[in-house]
Amino acid sequence: MQKFTKPRWLNKDLIFTVLMIVAFVYIAANAFGVNFSGWRTDFETASVDMDEIISGGVGRDGIPPIDNPKFASVTDVDWLENQSPVIALEVNGEARAYPLAVLTRHEIVNDEIGGVPVAVTFCPLCNSAITFDRRVNDDVLRFGVSGNLRNSDLIMWDDKTESWWQQLTGEAIVGEKTGTMLEIVPSQVVGFGAFARNFPEGEVLTGDSGKPWINYGRNPYVGYDSSSSPFLFRGRTDPRLPATSRVFVAMIEDTPIAYPFHNLEQQRVIHDAVRDMDVVIFWKAGATSALDAGDIDASKDVGMAAMFIPKVGEQKLTFLAESDGFMDTETGSMWNIFGEAVDGEFSGEQLEQISAFPHFWFAWAAFHPDTLIYES
Repeated sequence: MQKFTKPRWLNKDLIFTVLMIVAFVYIAANAFGVNFSGWRTDFETASVDMDEIISGGVGRDGIPPIDNPKFASVTDVDWLENQSPVIALEVNGEARAYPLAVLTRHEIVNDEIGGVPVAVTFCPLCNSAITFDRRVNDDVLRFGVSGNLRNSDLIMWDDKTESWWQQLTGEAIVGEKTGTMLEIVPSQVVGFGAFARNFPEGEVLTGDSGKPWINYGRNPYVGYDSSSSPFLFRGRTDPRLPATSRVFVAMIEDTPIAYPFHNLEQQRVIHDAVRDMDVVIFWKAGATSALDAGDIDASKDVGMAAMFIPKVGEQKLTFLAESDGFMDTETGSMWNIFGEAVDGEFSGEQLEQISAFPHFWFAWAAFHPDTLIYES
């Protein structure tokens, strides 16, 4: 198998800079005006005010999704560092990593893993990485990038009805499928090193998209995650937290809740009860931001988080952070960021994962204004 290697920049940085300037000028000139021509979409059916939808400055699939993904084995990957952020996905015993270095340039990967057709998605403007089951009733949908945004978030489209789907919620908001919710497939954003250690037989999405001019190791949104002004966002930002602060969010018993990453980093383990449901959140250093420095691997370490039900069988567990992972105080067993016991009495046991994701605060709050914010 031919390895996909990290690009050598040579004079590409200059080319990259020029292209990005041209792109942002084009976006600024074309944003807000949505083009409805050429779509088979039923625009008479919608669950949102169409005035909330704006153009992102590119046409349909102007940001090209990956429809025929190619993978390399973990042992063959030499272009990622331990801290390189990836979306980790395990379905029916198959494990794959989708580097954000690739997803920032494509936003959607239509794939099948463990017999389940999935759409692995990432909206850079909202820092939202979510995986969906592509099956809706008897159809397996192919998702693309509509070129439009709502609350700065990616609007996807499907190839069967050309309905428009909100990436951050998984809901069809315009067209025949309006009101339909995609099923979320649990995933995590972790450092590549953590994925490789836990899934040595796993596979990694390569950047072999047939577009050699794309510098997958470069961040096209330099400094965005420290910006006070979200890009192409027209609403009011929720003042309870800085707009682009990183939060770990979930819907628990229909209650939206957000855990600021600065709290997670300070505590590393958070036990909480939401609507009488016990949860535990693990945080561990070792994953960089995909939206900070020009070189993703050289960006700031924002860490990785995961949420679980702290229970094995009928045994409730209490966790403490240790240097290499997390320890339950009941048996002294050691657990990793994936919620698997790797040593001790519970070795081999797996905590039940709750779907929770890192987002920028402004985007999550725009869709869930009644969100509870965890305070330590």
